[in-house]
Amino acid sequence: MKENYTAKNIQYLNNIDHIRKRPSMYIGDVDIKGLHHILFELIHNSLDEFLEGYCKNIYVIINNNKSVTVKDDGRGIPIDIYKNKNKSALEIVMTKVGAGSKFDKSSYKYSSGLHGVGLACVNALSKKLTVFVYKQGYIYKQKYKRGIPLHNVKKIKKTNKNGTKIKYEIDDKIFKYKKYNYNYIYNYLKELSFLNKKLNLFIFDKRNNKKKHFYSKKGLKDFIKYIDKKKNKSVLKKDIFIKKKKKKINIEIIIRYKNNFKENILSYVNNIKTINGGTHITGFKRGLTKSFKKFIKIYNKKNNLNINGKDIREGIISIISIKMTNPQFEGQTKNSLVNKKMIGLIENIIYNYFNIFLEENPNKCKKLINKIIISFKSRKAAKKARELINKKNINFYKNITGIPGKLSDCTYNNPNKCEIFLVEGDSAGGTAKQGRDRKYQAILPLKGKILNVEKTTYNKVLENNEIKNIFLALGVFLEKKNKKINLNINKLKYKKIIIMTDADVDGKHISTLILTFLFKYMKILIKKGYIYIAKPPLYLIKYKNKKKYIWDDLKKNIYIKKYKNIYIQRYKGLGEMNSDQLWDTTMNPKKRFLKKIFIKDIKKSNNIFNVLMGEKVNPRKKFIKKNFLLAKVFI
Repeated sequence: MKENYTAKNIQYLNNIDHIRKRPSMYIGDVDIKGLHHILFELIHNSLDEFLEGYCKNIYVIINNNKSVTVKDDGRGIPIDIYKNKNKSALEIVMTKVGAGSKFDKSSYKYSSGLHGVGLACVNALSKKLTVFVYKQGYIYKQKYKRGIPLHNVKKIKKTNKNGTKIKYEIDDKIFKYKKYNYNYIYNYLKELSFLNKKLNLFIFDKRNNKKKHFYSKKGLKDFIKYIDKKKNKSVLKKDIFIKKKKKKINIEIIIRYKNNFKENILSYVNNIKTINGGTHITGFKRGLTKSFKKFIKIYNKKNNLNINGKDIREGIISIISIKMTNPQFEGQTKNSLVNKKMIGLIENIIYNYFNIFLEENPNKCKKLINKIIISFKSRKAAKKARELINKKNINFYKNITGIPGKLSDCTYNNPNKCEIFLVEGDSAGGTAKQGRDRKYQAILPLKGKILNVEKTTYNKVLENNEIKNIFLALGVFLEKKNKKINLNINKLKYKKIIIMTDADVDGKHISTLILTFLFKYMKILIKKGYIYIAKPPLYLIKYKNKKKYIWDDLKKNIYIKKYKNIYIQRYKGLGEMNSDQLWDTTMNPKKRFLKKIFIKDIKKSNNIFNVLMGEKVNPRKKFIKKNFLLAKVFI
């Protein structure tokens, strides 16, 4: 069999045809991201003019007819005849991949359009495009259809302006998504305004008459305030700002340490967001780790702590902006910087800066190191907790047999009919055991104030005996599924779980500690409506051979005014009540008062527990000052 493989089988595509045939090679995709990518290509061409000092204003206009206009007041694309081509430089730039002054470093030192495909790519993927150049006292114009020029460059009329305006409509034969997202562009321009201080950026959306002017006076200092909207305080009062120029590379870095556990590092090279980081981020992390490890050894000579880079960066917010010649990116969409020399350059800058900063600011140094040590200890504790859960069986408590020794269980085994009282102390537990209905009421006495789970580590919670007893008594266990730890309630023994504590301040505190534990580790039980709080009386009043239980001071005072020779007994605790009194007032379903616990807003609820039961004192003080008038006073 003959193989007829000749020159006839070879297909040659010119620049425009190749872009249209393989658009994903140039813009990533032809969906919403690609649609906006070609717009951002035009914006970056104008930004390059700003970086060279020739442009002050950039306009983005979303027109009613599906077209978009980008305009600047830079130098204007050259319109003179290109050498040996008998065509204007404008047409060459608009139609040839690799054409452009971005390769000439005398024209552009810092260019985000390195590959030279920006304008040609936008043109090739547009149904129609018109470019206007304001230059040398005249306005020049050229029209294109799907990347092909419809006429030579025309001189239209005189002008005293400089700049370039491009109006284009994307080709609906190529793009699946055709509607520009105002908010997406809005956020992009806002970000660029922070990266290029004192540049005016405008967006006009004629579809719904929206418009916005972006301008930043302080650049990254404004940027970090914008992205850090959380209320938790910074470790240091002032941000760390580093500005260096080395080998024609401009570097700006701002760092803020927060009292939280999240790491947030944003990086940009020539205004392009490097989503996947790259060599500049590698250098930044190395320099930071190297410097802090040195000072941690100085301040903690006795303790040989195995601190790693993640501990050092925990709670950090940082923005890194680099302007450089000849940046090399991974792929046309430029998600990662690959210039190897940037590793050592950035590492040395960060290392040297922090060596001086930490040495000259010992108080700030101690604050940062303490934060890092806390992060290290938290990571270590979390690792220990994971190991604890993964021992032999990933299900914690599942294989532990028997029941807590203090549990007085009920005879019924139907969870829909059974209830359990989590009771404060052995004394109250003993009274409750005597007064209960043994058929369906179980009693689990808890020793004093249980562990505050908001202030301790995961493994300490699971190792605590009182908490272990709650798990075992309820018949539930923790299990790991899809890397998440959840509560398995398939064998839950009671669908009514009642917290029963003294009616005084200490009792309320114990009740809150139990609720904190249930919210953090057994939230599903609250969501299903299984959790209640019992309301024992505060007083027993006897008058005229009658007795009355009172739950608040207001009613007590009414009886004092109404009757003479009144006898009042103040219940300091559940253990002071007789078993029949506890049954009549607090445990008898026909007479008792129960508060059902439910979660209306998980985020707000979580915040309340953090404020009231967490480590930080100041938020708690503020909460108390704001809400103390709402608190009930126990006499």
